[in-house]
Amino acid sequence: MLINIKAAKIIGIDAVPVTVEVDINRGIGIHLVGLADVAVKESLLRTITALQSLGFHIPGKKIVINLAPADLHKSGSGYDLPIALGVIAASGQVELPGLGKYLIMGELGLDGSIRDVPGALPFAELAINMGLSGCILPERSALEAVEYRQTRIYGVRNIPDVLRILEESSPDDDLLVWNSVLYRQGREAGDSGAPGAEYMDFSEIIGQEGAKRGAEIAVAGSHNLILIGPPGSGKSSLAKAIAGILPPMTMEESLVTSKIYSISGRGGKSLGLIRKRPFRAPHYSASIAAIVGGGNGDNILPGEVSLAHRGVLFLDELAQMPRSVIEALRGPIEDRKVIVSRLRSKIEYPCSFMLVAASNPCPCGYYGEGDKCTCTVGQRMNYLARLSGPIMDRIDLQIFVKPVDTKKLVNRIKGESSEAVAARVVKARAIQKERFRDEGISTNAEMNSRQLEKFCRLDGECRDLMERLIHRQGLSARAFSRIIKVARTIADLAGSRDIIPVHLSEAAGYRFLDRLNPMMQDF
Repeated sequence: MLINIKAAKIIGIDAVPVTVEVDINRGIGIHLVGLADVAVKESLLRTITALQSLGFHIPGKKIVINLAPADLHKSGSGYDLPIALGVIAASGQVELPGLGKYLIMGELGLDGSIRDVPGALPFAELAINMGLSGCILPERSALEAVEYRQTRIYGVRNIPDVLRILEESSPDDDLLVWNSVLYRQGREAGDSGAPGAEYMDFSEIIGQEGAKRGAEIAVAGSHNLILIGPPGSGKSSLAKAIAGILPPMTMEESLVTSKIYSISGRGGKSLGLIRKRPFRAPHYSASIAAIVGGGNGDNILPGEVSLAHRGVLFLDELAQMPRSVIEALRGPIEDRKVIVSRLRSKIEYPCSFMLVAASNPCPCGYYGEGDKCTCTVGQRMNYLARLSGPIMDRIDLQIFVKPVDTKKLVNRIKGESSEAVAARVVKARAIQKERFRDEGISTNAEMNSRQLEKFCRLDGECRDLMERLIHRQGLSARAFSRIIKVARTIADLAGSRDIIPVHLSEAAGYRFLDRLNPMMQDF
């Protein structure tokens, strides 16, 4: 008897259909075909043991299990549950009239329990697109897809739960994920599905008004930012405070970000979609694969640049990172997507993130703090030379963070709160959303050359000023366009329809590393 069960495989951030075919006929042995990896082949032993522990018998015949299409590599343990149900139905031990109506995925424990699998959001999306009645997923995995109310999302704990749904002989609404105990507990606890971290309030950071202003501009337009200064000047605190002024996510941004976390196995910590922008802060010793994404064979996972999609990627001690890792950021920063290629596979992940970096100005770290620096000019130049011209070109705002003024530090003079700054950021983002409503982008930092010409026209006075700036600072074409983008954001914060010279002057002031021999200057 031939049985078909609908399952799926993740490619990038989307799911594609896979059919699990089970046939029991004359002969002996259990045969798994369909280009399955080791983890899938091991599922046979897990499946047999789980079925036997629940009192099901394994027919002493030839059992052929095919994962179709046969030319698509299958990986992971999520095919355990479809295979087990196929064996039960094909052997005639239980009648399952609802078997073909649902997309089913789940890993089995040896006692018949069902464990979490990554990719619940793409699975639910695929089930809707295929016109199926719904999805049957492990309970915690199903919590990720709780907002897909247009279809039936079941969260199950064991095989008997699944059989109750597929037998269609008794009510099963209690197994819908939005009726589960875990969902109610999460709602009562106020789970917001935030992947970020604790952040500081801007009012807790003493002094550093110039750096705070730069951070506000960066967030308002989603511009890249680097903070350079001596130890203890507040670089890391400023970066963490940025998480507190990030604007709310749109539904489209939330969906894509949630799918990235879902397929990487990090989505089970939240109820429904992720609503807060991610704030990722990997250690400076992270590898290229950890930052950009990678893996073996077909199992390619998103890296930190994708996990920071529509949020912030904070790289502390940037100059200490391996040169190869820093240079690997060039493409993702510019293209806002990353393509990871292997011999037999090529996966594309979105990675539209805001880069916030921090670095000491020299090896000893104290350049700019009186006579404490013991480094030579050559040492300073060599230290920051680890950050290549192409990388610095892609960073819109370059801010030197000076030590906090002693009087302000002793008197604990506080500034604006994050709430006040966030209100201005939200207002500026609303202006950009309206401006780009037909352009397919949402922030000034995403503008291409055509959009720059359309939305950032300069009058004669502004063009004259830019000519002088290019000549004096030796700006590249990319640096020129980024100054225009930052000036557009400054104008938005000021509520100005047009860019005026004062906006361009402020934007150009945030590119001190473009000057000749910046480490020979006084700040």
